[in-house]
Amino acid sequence: MGRTHSYAVAVRWTGDRGTGTSGYRDYGRDHDVETEGRPGIAGSSDPAFRGDKSRWNPELLLVAALAECHMLAYLHHCAVAGVVVTGYTDSALGTMAQEGNGGHFTEVVLRPRVTVASPGMVDAAVRLHADAHRDCFIASSVNFPVRHEPDVQAEPVR
Repeated sequence: MGRTHSYAVAVRWTGDRGTGTSGYRDYGRDHDVETEGRPGIAGSSDPAFRGDKSRWNPELLLVAALAECHMLAYLHHCAVAGVVVTGYTDSALGTMAQEGNGGHFTEVVLRPRVTVASPGMVDAAVRLHADAHRDCFIASSVNFPVRHEPDVQAEPVR
């Protein structure tokens, strides 16, 4: 077995309005997510579940983690392969199906938009998304499909 890594996170509920969870509508879903040495994240539930739309919710954080993990693995593979990435954005979308009081993600689609330094790098840059997906720790840990719809362009000639 390889190395193991641990990730300690503290979640603190801040939504007590004075009567705790005395009723479904009587408490806030607000909370803080913290870990040592980093800025906190203001969390809540999805607005569909009485959450604060100005705060991050677990579903958004999961989609963000998948997009971040893919990007970091992708940049690594590009650097190793000599593909010079000069820009990267992603507009990821997660889909969740609710069933009664529960639910599950049905898929996440990552849509990375990548700019590379020269036209000769485009084909390799497209192919390297498969390697990044294979090596993404988060994508390897979920039980739903994570699809990719990459768009890779070369920088304009100056």
